[in-house]
Amino acid sequence: MIGLIDYNMGNLRSVTNAFEKLGVSIEIVKDANDVSKFDKIILPGVGAFKDAMDCLHERGMDEAVKAFANSGKPLLGICLGMQLLFDSSVEFGKCAGLGLIEGEIVNFDTSSFSSRLKVPHMGWNELFITKDSPLFKGMPKSFYLYFVHSFHAKCDEKYTIGKTMYGYEFPSAVQKENVYGFQPHPEKSHANGLAILKNFVEL
Repeated sequence: MIGLIDYNMGNLRSVTNAFEKLGVSIEIVKDANDVSKFDKIILPGVGAFKDAMDCLHERGMDEAVKAFANSGKPLLGICLGMQLLFDSSVEFGKCAGLGLIEGEIVNFDTSSFSSRLKVPHMGWNELFITKDSPLFKGMPKSFYLYFVHSFHAKCDEKYTIGKTMYGYEFPSAVQKENVYGFQPHPEKSHANGLAILKNFVEL
């Protein structure tokens, strides 16, 4: 069973629609006490880091998600959900995250941008695989996914499995053992995104 964490900060419908296209049923999880019963969970997210952490804490989902990850079962964070996996973010002041992957979420450094590059980074961009991962099974070395974000991860190379260029390279896919994160939205990325989600189902 795959659970989709509902903490009032994610576009649940687009994620469930993507899994329906794969012929896979997923269950929306509203109660923190139910998280542990699933085989895999997905942490979505749209909005601000601190608001998301507050919502997770209010529902007890922060501790439930950490306990799930520590159990060794697969966890996938998408967009803001990926950012929440890290130690902290600088968005609207320093805020602690779930601490499942060492690193922080930082602003895009626009001093290195050309005039045509704007923040948020929004639209289709290329992800380059930098390290083998089961979520990339059967996929080419690079492919396009859909992005919408103003902050990005900064972490050790050992956790980076995919990078994207936007003014400079940043980690767009990460993995620490059973914990996976994608900055782009696989659920909005047509065939390439569905391939990633299918690989997650098959873990």
